Amino acid sequence: MQPTTDFDAGRLARSLLRRSRQGALATLMTGSGDPYCSLVNVASAPDGSPILLISRLALHTRNILGDDRVSLMLDERAEGDPLEGVRIMLLGRAEEAGAEQGAVLRRRYLSVHPSAEGFVDFKDFSFFRIRPSGMHLVAGFGRIVDLRPDQFLTDISDAGALVEAEQNAIDHMNADHRDATKLYATRLLGAEALDWLCTGCDPGGLDLQAGSKTLRLDFPERVTGPGELRKMLVRLAGEARAKA
Repeated sequence: MQPTTDFDAGRLARSLLRRSRQGALATLMTGSGDPYCSLVNVASAPDGSPILLISRLALHTRNILGDDRVSLMLDERAEGDPLEGVRIMLLGRAEEAGAEQGAVLRRRYLSVHPSAEGFVDFKDFSFFRIRPSGMHLVAGFGRIVDLRPDQFLTDISDAGALVEAEQNAIDHMNADHRDATKLYATRLLGAEALDWLCTGCDPGGLDLQAGSKTLRLDFPERVTGPGELRKMLVRLAGEARAKA
Protein backbone atom coordinates (compact mmCIF):
# COMPACT_ATOMS: atom_id res chain seq x y z
CA MET A 1 0.00 0.00 0.00
CA GLN A 2 1.41 3.40 -1.00
CA PRO A 3 1.06 6.55 1.14
CA THR A 4 -1.22 9.32 -0.11
CA THR A 5 0.41 12.12 -2.11
CA ASP A 6 -0.13 14.75 0.64
CA PHE A 7 1.84 12.70 3.18
CA ASP A 8 5.32 14.07 3.98
CA ALA A 9 6.95 11.20 5.85
CA GLY A 10 10.30 12.93 6.35
CA ARG A 11 8.78 16.05 7.84
CA LEU A 12 6.59 14.03 10.20
CA ALA A 13 9.54 11.90 11.32
CA ARG A 14 11.71 14.97 11.93
CA SER A 15 8.97 16.60 13.97
CA LEU A 16 8.51 13.54 16.18
CA LEU A 17 12.27 13.23 16.71
CA ARG A 18 12.41 16.86 17.87
CA ARG A 19 9.29 16.70 20.05
CA SER A 20 9.92 13.40 21.84
CA ARG A 21 11.11 13.48 25.45
CA GLN A 22 10.80 9.77 26.36
CA GLY A 23 11.14 6.55 24.44
CA ALA A 24 11.61 2.79 24.67
CA LEU A 25 15.25 1.83 24.16
CA ALA A 26 15.99 -1.73 22.98
CA THR A 27 19.46 -3.17 23.51
CA LEU A 28 21.03 -6.63 23.29
CA MET A 29 21.87 -8.44 26.52
CA THR A 30 25.59 -9.03 27.02
CA GLY A 31 26.39 -12.70 26.68
CA SER A 32 23.00 -14.06 25.61
CA GLY A 33 22.08 -11.49 22.96
CA ASP A 34 18.49 -11.51 24.20
CA PRO A 35 16.48 -8.33 23.52
CA TYR A 36 16.12 -5.95 26.47
CA CYS A 37 13.85 -2.88 26.54
CA SER A 38 13.89 0.08 28.93
CA LEU A 39 12.27 3.51 29.27
CA VAL A 40 14.66 6.43 28.75
CA ASN A 41 14.53 10.20 28.52
CA VAL A 42 15.67 11.58 25.17
CA ALA A 43 16.59 14.86 23.55
CA SER A 44 17.77 15.67 20.03
CA ALA A 45 21.17 16.70 18.70
CA PRO A 46 21.38 19.61 16.23
CA ASP A 47 20.82 17.20 13.32
CA GLY A 48 17.87 15.51 15.07
CA SER A 49 19.63 12.31 16.14
CA PRO A 50 18.62 11.15 19.65
CA ILE A 51 20.64 12.00 22.76
CA LEU A 52 20.66 9.80 25.87
CA LEU A 53 22.04 10.55 29.34
CA ILE A 54 22.55 7.14 30.92
CA SER A 55 24.41 5.57 33.84
CA ARG A 56 26.97 2.80 33.61
CA LEU A 57 25.13 1.19 36.51
CA ALA A 58 22.12 0.65 34.23
CA LEU A 59 21.75 -2.63 32.40
CA HIS A 60 21.00 -0.95 29.08
CA THR A 61 24.29 0.98 29.28
CA ARG A 62 26.28 -2.18 29.97
CA ASN A 63 24.53 -3.76 27.00
CA ILE A 64 25.48 -0.83 24.75
CA LEU A 65 29.11 -1.00 25.83
CA GLY A 66 29.11 -4.66 24.80
CA ASP A 67 27.15 -4.21 21.54
CA ASP A 68 26.26 -0.71 20.38
CA ARG A 69 23.36 -1.78 18.15
CA VAL A 70 20.10 -0.31 19.45
CA SER A 71 16.59 0.62 18.44
CA LEU A 72 14.46 3.41 19.86
CA MET A 73 10.67 3.59 19.76
CA LEU A 74 9.11 7.05 19.95
CA ASP A 75 5.43 7.95 19.78
CA GLU A 76 3.44 11.16 19.91
CA ARG A 77 1.53 10.17 23.09
CA ALA A 78 -1.81 10.92 21.46
CA GLU A 79 -4.96 10.70 23.57
CA GLY A 80 -7.20 7.68 23.10
CA ASP A 81 -5.94 4.56 21.37
CA PRO A 82 -2.11 4.87 21.26
CA LEU A 83 -2.03 2.70 18.14
CA GLU A 84 -3.83 5.47 16.26
CA GLY A 85 -1.00 7.93 16.92
CA VAL A 86 2.20 8.47 14.97
CA ARG A 87 5.20 6.37 16.04
CA ILE A 88 8.67 5.63 14.80
CA MET A 89 11.17 2.86 15.40
CA LEU A 90 14.70 4.11 14.84
CA LEU A 91 17.61 1.74 14.20
CA GLY A 92 21.22 2.65 14.81
CA ARG A 93 24.32 2.50 16.96
CA ALA A 94 24.78 4.29 20.27
CA GLU A 95 28.14 6.01 20.68
CA GLU A 96 29.48 7.72 23.78
CA ALA A 97 30.11 11.42 23.25
CA GLY A 98 33.61 12.83 23.33
CA ALA A 99 34.48 16.05 25.15
CA GLU A 100 33.85 18.42 22.21
CA GLN A 101 30.63 16.77 21.04
CA GLY A 102 29.52 16.24 24.65
CA ALA A 103 29.30 19.98 25.34
CA VAL A 104 26.67 20.47 22.63
CA LEU A 105 24.74 17.34 23.61
CA ARG A 106 24.81 18.36 27.28
CA ARG A 107 23.45 21.81 26.50
CA ARG A 108 20.62 20.52 24.34
CA TYR A 109 19.71 17.71 26.73
CA LEU A 110 19.55 19.96 29.80
CA SER A 111 17.47 22.50 27.88
CA VAL A 112 14.61 19.98 27.68
CA HIS A 113 15.38 18.01 30.86
CA PRO A 114 16.49 20.66 33.39
CA SER A 115 15.91 18.26 36.30
CA ALA A 116 18.93 16.27 35.07
CA GLU A 117 21.17 19.09 36.39
CA GLY A 118 21.05 17.24 39.72
CA PHE A 119 22.94 14.19 38.47
CA VAL A 120 24.48 15.06 35.10
CA ASP A 121 27.95 15.37 36.64
CA PHE A 122 27.85 12.05 38.51
CA LYS A 123 30.85 9.98 37.40
CA ASP A 124 28.74 7.03 36.25
CA PHE A 125 26.61 9.15 33.85
CA SER A 126 27.58 9.84 30.24
CA PHE A 127 25.97 11.23 27.13
CA PHE A 128 25.38 8.86 24.25
CA ARG A 129 24.19 9.73 20.76
CA ILE A 130 22.35 7.30 18.53
CA ARG A 131 23.69 7.35 14.97
CA PRO A 132 20.67 6.23 12.93
CA SER A 133 20.93 3.69 10.14
CA GLY A 134 17.22 3.74 9.29
CA MET A 135 13.70 4.28 10.54
CA HIS A 136 10.27 2.64 10.33
CA LEU A 137 7.44 5.19 10.49
CA VAL A 138 3.83 4.26 11.23
CA ALA A 139 1.42 7.17 10.84
CA GLY A 140 -1.92 5.49 10.19
CA PHE A 141 -3.67 3.50 7.48
CA GLY A 142 -1.68 3.65 4.26
CA ARG A 143 1.07 5.66 5.95
CA ILE A 144 3.75 3.13 6.83
CA VAL A 145 7.17 3.96 5.43
CA ASP A 146 10.82 2.97 5.84
CA LEU A 147 13.17 5.97 5.74
CA ARG A 148 16.89 6.47 5.24
CA PRO A 149 18.79 8.80 7.62
CA ASP A 150 19.10 11.50 4.94
CA GLN A 151 15.30 11.57 4.72
CA PHE A 152 14.71 12.47 8.38
CA LEU A 153 17.92 14.01 9.76
CA THR A 154 18.69 17.72 9.38
CA ASP A 155 21.73 18.75 7.36
CA ILE A 156 23.92 20.95 9.59
CA SER A 157 27.07 20.88 7.46
CA ASP A 158 26.73 24.60 6.67
CA ALA A 159 25.14 25.66 9.97
CA GLY A 160 28.09 25.80 12.36
CA ALA A 161 27.42 29.45 13.18
CA LEU A 162 23.82 28.68 14.08
CA VAL A 163 24.79 25.76 16.33
CA GLU A 164 27.33 27.96 18.09
CA ALA A 165 24.82 30.78 18.60
CA GLU A 166 21.89 28.54 19.55
CA GLN A 167 22.06 28.90 23.34
CA ASN A 168 22.34 32.69 23.20
CA ALA A 169 19.36 32.82 20.86
CA ILE A 170 17.29 30.57 23.15
CA ASP A 171 18.21 32.58 26.24
CA HIS A 172 17.33 35.83 24.47
CA MET A 173 13.96 34.52 23.30
CA ASN A 174 13.05 33.19 26.74
CA ALA A 175 14.20 36.33 28.58
CA ASP A 176 12.92 39.05 26.25
CA HIS A 177 10.44 37.61 23.76
CA ARG A 178 8.16 35.22 25.64
CA ASP A 179 5.19 37.00 24.04
CA ALA A 180 6.44 36.08 20.57
CA THR A 181 7.05 32.47 21.61
CA LYS A 182 3.50 32.27 22.94
CA LEU A 183 2.19 33.63 19.63
CA TYR A 184 4.15 31.01 17.68
CA ALA A 185 2.52 28.31 19.78
CA THR A 186 -1.04 29.61 19.87
CA ARG A 187 -1.53 31.34 16.52
CA LEU A 188 0.81 29.43 14.21
CA LEU A 189 0.49 25.97 15.78
CA GLY A 190 -2.97 26.18 17.39
CA ALA A 191 -1.76 25.20 20.86
CA GLU A 192 -3.04 26.20 24.29
CA ALA A 193 -1.98 29.52 25.82
CA LEU A 194 0.60 28.08 28.23
CA ASP A 195 3.99 29.33 29.39
CA TRP A 196 5.82 28.25 26.26
CA LEU A 197 9.62 28.31 26.21
CA CYS A 198 12.07 27.92 23.36
CA THR A 199 14.27 24.88 23.96
CA GLY A 200 16.16 24.57 20.69
CA CYS A 201 16.63 25.79 17.15
CA ASP A 202 18.24 24.33 14.04
CA PRO A 203 18.22 25.05 10.31
CA GLY A 204 14.74 23.56 9.95
CA GLY A 205 12.80 25.01 12.84
CA LEU A 206 12.20 25.93 16.46
CA ASP A 207 11.45 23.61 19.40
CA LEU A 208 8.96 24.78 22.05
CA GLN A 209 8.02 23.29 25.41
CA ALA A 210 5.54 23.99 28.21
CA GLY A 211 5.76 21.44 31.01
CA SER A 212 5.35 18.02 29.41
CA LYS A 213 3.90 19.43 26.17
CA THR A 214 6.17 19.97 23.17
CA LEU A 215 5.80 21.61 19.77
CA ARG A 216 7.80 21.89 16.58
CA LEU A 217 7.61 25.07 14.49
CA ASP A 218 9.01 24.40 11.02
CA PHE A 219 10.67 27.29 9.23
CA PRO A 220 9.36 28.03 5.71
CA GLU A 221 12.98 28.33 4.57
CA ARG A 222 16.23 26.93 5.87
CA VAL A 223 18.38 29.16 8.13
CA THR A 224 22.10 28.61 8.79
CA GLY A 225 23.28 31.57 10.87
CA PRO A 226 22.19 33.85 13.72
CA GLY A 227 21.37 36.76 11.39
CA GLU A 228 19.07 34.59 9.28
CA LEU A 229 17.50 33.18 12.45
CA ARG A 230 16.75 36.65 13.81
CA LYS A 231 15.04 37.67 10.56
CA MET A 232 13.04 34.43 10.48
CA LEU A 233 11.80 34.84 14.05
CA VAL A 234 10.77 38.44 13.42
CA ARG A 235 8.98 37.36 10.25
CA LEU A 236 7.11 34.55 12.01
CA ALA A 237 6.15 36.82 14.89
CA GLY A 238 4.66 39.26 12.38
CA GLU A 239 2.72 36.48 10.71
CA ALA A 240 1.43 35.30 14.08
CA ARG A 241 0.32 38.78 15.13
CA ALA A 242 -1.49 39.23 11.82
CA LYS A 243 -3.35 35.98 12.25
CA ALA A 244 -6.77 36.32 13.88
